[in-house]
Amino acid sequence: MNYIILPFNFKYFNNDVLLVNQAGEHLFLSKEEFDNFVNYDLAEDSPAYRKLKSKQFLTTESEKETTINMLAVKLRTRKAYISDFTSLHMIVITLRCNCLCKYCHASSVDFTSKDYDMTWDTAKKTMDMIFQTPSMDIKIEYQGGEPLLNWEVLKQSVLYAEFLNKIAKKKLGFVICTNLMEITDEQIKFCQKHSIEISTSLDGVKEIHDCNRKSRILDSSYDAFVKNSGRVKSAMGKDGCAPLLTITKSNLHRLREVIDEYINQGYNTVFLRALNPYGNAIKNKDDLGYSTEEFLEAYKDALDYIIKLNKSGTSFVECFAALFLSRILTPFSTGFVDLQSPSGAGISGTIYNYDGKIYPADEARMLARMGDDYFCMGTVNDKYTDVFNGKIIRDIVFNSCVETMPVCSECVYQQYCGADPIRNYLETKDLMGYRLTSGFCQKNKMILDHLFNLLKNADEETLDIFWSWITRRPYEEIKL
Repeated sequence: MNYIILPFNFKYFNNDVLLVNQAGEHLFLSKEEFDNFVNYDLAEDSPAYRKLKSKQFLTTESEKETTINMLAVKLRTRKAYISDFTSLHMIVITLRCNCLCKYCHASSVDFTSKDYDMTWDTAKKTMDMIFQTPSMDIKIEYQGGEPLLNWEVLKQSVLYAEFLNKIAKKKLGFVICTNLMEITDEQIKFCQKHSIEISTSLDGVKEIHDCNRKSRILDSSYDAFVKNSGRVKSAMGKDGCAPLLTITKSNLHRLREVIDEYINQGYNTVFLRALNPYGNAIKNKDDLGYSTEEFLEAYKDALDYIIKLNKSGTSFVECFAALFLSRILTPFSTGFVDLQSPSGAGISGTIYNYDGKIYPADEARMLARMGDDYFCMGTVNDKYTDVFNGKIIRDIVFNSCVETMPVCSECVYQQYCGADPIRNYLETKDLMGYRLTSGFCQKNKMILDHLFNLLKNADEETLDIFWSWITRRPYEEIKL
């Protein structure tokens, strides 16, 4: 048969073959169809030929230019995040914290240690730096420690950013990542007035949450969370407060119980993220850690439970699966740094430490707290171009394009995954890392195997649920 085969990666998937091309289009073929395809023996009127042609796995000489242009449009769409440089700006307004979390990645300090607050002068210079970004969409996220402990500087920096934006006229948004231990009515009203989103943490039921997130000032961090998250939602609506889950050994095998707690507290999403090897998570790894295989088994069970909840009428989204499904089923880029190639570290987001140092990602700042300042890009006293066009960000880009990285370049999941050069450096002292021993790589491949298995064997109801997650539309609306 006279056709042209276009570039793709593949893997044998049970009794079939999974193919993915450079634009992220995928399909399954039987082994016989696959053999016929690569041997140029597919009949033009066969179903396999029509599927392969419609998703740009093959073309003809007369249609080659049109097909390649179509592939190029899809690839540009998938890489669109690169042109939106840089939209997420995280500010460590203080390292002080009123919690002592077992897994604290930030290695926070006691709430009485005043030397770890960002000064107003540094905060002002940080905002001046942020507004030099070419992106017309800016999200400023305050982190800690506990950012509310440096409230006056935080508040003034929000007002200053809004002042700068009267000239810049960018789409401007704010997030405060807080444990909600001591949030005041004044702070809630300020967040409401300035449309500031609240990101918080919930690790499960009272027993689990209090075990993982110990309070330095109260008997129970869980009780404070329940009370104060309720106050925030009453003032700002149910979507005004969104919690993140950290999975440790204490809740790994109780994820169904954790999901029920999220639902009981009025939330409809959860991000099932594995523990990252930074800060206190390293120090307490024997008490907190687990293997990639253990995480996957718990993840699969939790995802199965969430799908059943949706089928029974409870709308609930698992955000990690939703990110992967969006990358699999649409050509659109996602804002999650870990699933970008080149890495979104420094390109999609960056972080400004309390002392004015600038890092490409929160993990790089965490690494600095552990004593290795390799990823410091500069400070807020430097020129913008020296920071964001310097050696660190160039090295990150050079070492994080999965299309050219060993093992990744041949992986069928290349277009859905990304690179984590900072974690690679932590584990191997090399930004490109070593895939064969990488927990990051193993975890993503195992989850993608599971998701493709679900997609391959999914009933219409499950597919509708997945599309409701991707489009953020109600499941009942998708069904119609």
